[in-house]
Amino acid sequence: MTRAAVVIGLSVAVVPSPAGALPAPTATPTQLYVAPWGKDSWPGTLDRPFATPGRARQAVRARVPRMTSDLVVNLRGGTYGLKAPLGLSEAAGDSGRGGHQVIYQAYGYGTPRQERVTISGGRQISAWRPDRRLRGFWRADVGGLETRQLYVDDRRATRFTRGGTGFPGTLKATRTGYVTTSTVPRTWRNPADIEFVYRAGYAEGRCGVAGVSASARRTSITMDQPCWDLAQQLYGGTELLEAPNSVENSPSFARKPGSWYLDRSRPGHHELLYFPRPGQDMRRVSVVAPVLESLVTGTGRPGRPLHDIGFRGLTFAYATWLAPSGPAGFPAAWSMYLRPGKGEDGLLTVPGTVAFRTAERITFEGNRFTHLGAQALELSENSSYNVVDGNVISDVSDGGILMGVVPPDQKGTNRGNRITNNWIHHIGAEYHAASGIWDTATQETTLAHNQVNDVPYSGILSGPGDDLRGVMRRNRILDNRVYATNRLLVDGGGIYLRGEQGSSFADGAVIRGNAVTDSKYGDWNVGIYTDDSTNWVSVDRNTVYDYVASIGGCSEEWGNRPVQNVRYRGNFWDDAVPEWVERREYPGAWPPANEQHPEEGCGDPHGLAFTGNTLLPPRNPGQACAASTACAAVLTNAGPLPSYRRHLGMR
Repeated sequence: MTRAAVVIGLSVAVVPSPAGALPAPTATPTQLYVAPWGKDSWPGTLDRPFATPGRARQAVRARVPRMTSDLVVNLRGGTYGLKAPLGLSEAAGDSGRGGHQVIYQAYGYGTPRQERVTISGGRQISAWRPDRRLRGFWRADVGGLETRQLYVDDRRATRFTRGGTGFPGTLKATRTGYVTTSTVPRTWRNPADIEFVYRAGYAEGRCGVAGVSASARRTSITMDQPCWDLAQQLYGGTELLEAPNSVENSPSFARKPGSWYLDRSRPGHHELLYFPRPGQDMRRVSVVAPVLESLVTGTGRPGRPLHDIGFRGLTFAYATWLAPSGPAGFPAAWSMYLRPGKGEDGLLTVPGTVAFRTAERITFEGNRFTHLGAQALELSENSSYNVVDGNVISDVSDGGILMGVVPPDQKGTNRGNRITNNWIHHIGAEYHAASGIWDTATQETTLAHNQVNDVPYSGILSGPGDDLRGVMRRNRILDNRVYATNRLLVDGGGIYLRGEQGSSFADGAVIRGNAVTDSKYGDWNVGIYTDDSTNWVSVDRNTVYDYVASIGGCSEEWGNRPVQNVRYRGNFWDDAVPEWVERREYPGAWPPANEQHPEEGCGDPHGLAFTGNTLLPPRNPGQACAASTACAAVLTNAGPLPSYRRHLGMR
C-alpha cells in the first residue's frame, strides 16, 4: 500500500491496419525478398532471395538515398536464427526517406496467404541422452551456452525449484547472508548457481548464493555481493529478506515434470538437464534455448532520430536476459532493478528485447512477441509518433510494452505515441513485478482499445519511476479491457496512475471508457488506482468492479506527494473497499494516515470531485452491469476493435 517496505519511494495470422497508420505510397513499393532457402550472394528477388535479414538490411542501405516509394523487405515463411541482434540506426542509413517507409514484413502480409515468419535468438538443442545417475532425466551437451530460459515443444520450462527456503530449521539474515540450524544446504549441489527469490507487495527480487559453509552447530549461506547489500538498500533492511518465497536452480531441488537445470560446473562444457513431461519423447521434441539478449535494436542521435521503419506480421521469439545471473543479481521493484553507480539512485529498467531509442514514426503492426527473457518492446530516449497496433504479446519474462523516460533517465520528450488494439496477456512469467503496458513519462500518448489480462501485477501503469514533475501531459487511456491483474503481487491495479499528469484538467490525463474487472486477488489492489502524487486526472465513463477496491489510492502527505485534482464522472462501479480501510464520506478506498509512523502512512486526497456515477450492487455487479444499457456498452466497446479480434486469436 505504501512505499515503506521499499526505499524507492502463436495464433496470429493477419491483422488489419487502421487507415492512416502508414503514409500512403506515391508509387509502387520497391520489393526485396528473403527466404530460408535463399543465398546472400543472390540479388534479393522473388525467385533468387537473400538468405538473412542482415543481408536485406545491407541492400536497403544501398537503396535508401534514392527512395521514391516505400521499400518493402518480404520475408518468406520460416525461422530466421540471428547470430547477432538486427541493429538499425540513423547513422548507418536505415531510416526511410522522403516520407516513405522501410518495411520488414511477412510475405503476403494482409492477405490470406500470409506466411509465418519467426525472428529467433534461440538455438536448437538436440542429441539428448538418458542421464546415467538420475532416473527419468535427460542430458544434452551445450558447450558454453548461457541462458535463463528453455522452451520444450514451444512451452516454457521451469527451473528446478524449492518453495520457501526448501529446508527445515531456523533461518536468520546476517550481514553476509544467512545462518541456519538446518544441515540441508550442505547437500546442495552447485550452490553458486542457486538464487533466492523474495516477494512482498509490489516488489520481487533475486540474489544468488556465493557459497555454503558449515560448523558444528550451524550452516552459513553467503550471498552474492553486491546483490546482498543492494537488496538491503532497496528493501530498507533485511525484513523482506528473512523469508525467501522460493529457492531456485540446483539439481538438488524438486524435479517437477517440465523442469530443467543448466549444469555449468565445467566451463565451456555445460550440460542441460531436463525432466520430461508425461508423453514427451526427448528424441523427437523440439527444444530451444534462447541465446541472444535482444533481437532488434534501433537507435538515433540527438536531433537525428531513426525514423520511418515498419514491422508487419513477424514473430519475435527466443531471447534471454542474463543480468540477473551476475553477482549484482536482481534486487528489483516494478520493472526496475538496482545497480551501484548507475544514475542518481542506481535504478535501471529491464530492457526491451525489441528496443527503439531516439526513434520516430516506427510502426509495429500485426506482430507477435513471445518466449522472451526481458520486456517485449521498448520505445524510449526521445521517441515520438510511433505506432504499436494489433500485436500479441505473451509469455515474456517481464513486461509487455515500455515507453517514455526510462530510469535512469530523468528527462526526455516522448510525444504522440499510439498503442492500440494490442492483446497483452500472461506476461511477467519470471519477473513478476511487471506491467502489461508501462508509460513512464510521456506527452500526448494514446493507449486505446488494448486488452491486458492474466498478469501477475498491474495491467496498465502510467507514471514515472521517480517523482518527475512537469513531464507528463495530455495522455489518454481509452476503451481498454483489463482483467485478471495482480494475480500474484498486490499494491497495483488494472489501471495504475502515479505522478503529476499535467498542470490542469485541460492538459491532464483522461481515463475514459475502460472496462476493468474480475481481479479480486490479495488484500490490496485497485481497479483504477490513483496513487502517490497523482495530479490532474479525469476518470470518465469507465466500468470497474470485482477488484479489492474499485478506486482509490495512497495520498502521501508525508512526502509532499498528495493525491489531488481527480474528477470522476459518469462511471459505473461497485465501490468495493477492503475491510481494513475505513469508508470515507466519498467513494473509494483511501487508506488513512499512520499516527505512530507518519512517514509510512497515507493521508487525505485533495480536490476529488464525483458527478453522475452509478453504484453497482456489491453482489453480482457484472450481472447488474449487463442489465444496464450504458454500463454494458462500456464492456462491449472496450478492448480491441471487432475487426482485430479474430486475427489476434481472441474469442
